[in-house]
Amino acid sequence: MAETVGSLADKLGIMELKIYHMREQAERVDATAAFRAQCADRVLVLEQQRDDLAAELSALLAGLASGAIVPTVYRQFKMYNDPAYRPPPPGGPLR
Repeated sequence: MAETVGSLADKLGIMELKIYHMREQAERVDATAAFRAQCADRVLVLEQQRDDLAAELSALLAGLASGAIVPTVYRQFKMYNDPAYRPPPPGGPLR
């Protein structure tokens, strides 16, 4: 599974914001009826996407809790701020 609990939670938060703001657009009194209808249709699509993400998160959590899914932990190899990875200055000593 490529997703993590954190990435799914992040996507769900973003989706909720999209739904909130699209719903605002669907309720605008200064917009045309066609625009409001388009936004209302989009709210339905966004809600389905949110529900799919929530189901994926629930399945992942259930799998983790049961031990059926074991997360892969990747070690970070950061090269910045480590002088061993910097080339010597021109004319300087080699390491």
